[in-house]
Amino acid sequence: MRIGILGTGGMSDALGTQWRRAGHEVVAGGRSAGGLREAAVFGTDAVLLAVPYAAVVEVVAGLEPVLRGRVLIDCTNPVGPGFGLLTAGGPAAAQRIAAAAPAAHVVKAFNLCHVDVWRMTPPVFDGRPLAVPLCGDDEAALSVVRRLVRDLGCEPLNAGGLDRSGLVEATAALLIGLWVGEGADAQAIAPPLAFADDRA
Repeated sequence: MRIGILGTGGMSDALGTQWRRAGHEVVAGGRSAGGLREAAVFGTDAVLLAVPYAAVVEVVAGLEPVLRGRVLIDCTNPVGPGFGLLTAGGPAAAQRIAAAAPAAHVVKAFNLCHVDVWRMTPPVFDGRPLAVPLCGDDEAALSVVRRLVRDLGCEPLNAGGLDRSGLVEATAALLIGLWVGEGADAQAIAPPLAFADDRA
């Protein structure tokens, strides 16, 4: 695949490195000298949006003509000081991105883990591959992102349409607050499936 990455920070480097390792062509671009546009043009199969949330709508709106028809993967987290959700009351960050580029196919993914997790090859914990929830409305776009998730050694999870992306973003705010703010093992809040499923 040809993947463009908007942004040159940690998430761009971690995911881009892994996708190159899996055999994909990747171009990442920053905000100087037209780098963002170059990356968006390159990403004919997928574009990863990996800029700070504060700049995300402006960046997407500025590239809207290029992003038409593109699979646009949103890994941003609208988390502010005190680990509060900057989009509380809605719409979700992914929905704001979709409104700024209505002809793109937005998929929310890769926002629940610290950048160091994405540097792992693969991210497997006690023999269990990391699961990555995806929210999106376009099945073809979701299929592309599922492949990119599997190329990291992870398992994609269907988390619903883009209207549920706010739940994933709120989960990120909660987990970041527990991990960073409290030093807690946030994974411990979710019991194994056999104990969580009332059909058992």
